[in-house]
Amino acid sequence: MKSPDGAVSVMNSWFGRNLGDAMLAFEQLDQIEAQYRAIYGQQAWPNDVAVFTRHNSEGSLHCRVEVFFSPAAFELAKQMDAEPCGKPSSNELGLLAGTEASWTALFPEQQR
Repeated sequence: MKSPDGAVSVMNSWFGRNLGDAMLAFEQLDQIEAQYRAIYGQQAWPNDVAVFTRHNSEGSLHCRVEVFFSPAAFELAKQMDAEPCGKPSSNELGLLAGTEASWTALFPEQQR
């Protein structure tokens, strides 16, 4: 959704954050999961509210963890200092928080 000035609305954007070295990211990932449950509850999670991870080495020795928050996870993304980004490819993503139905809801173009 675009605003009158033509900018893409932040509320409809994906959000991303680089957590750094995968060996050191466990605590941050646990914190994201805990905050997810605190904000969105532990039952009947909406299918469009999800957090995904990707391990990315880009040819370096150490792998880094990237976290992607769906547009509906805006509140959590804001709390975790994530930045607006483009929709990630579902390739090599892992579901950190949300329901399995999130895959279909957020990546309808991909068959799982």
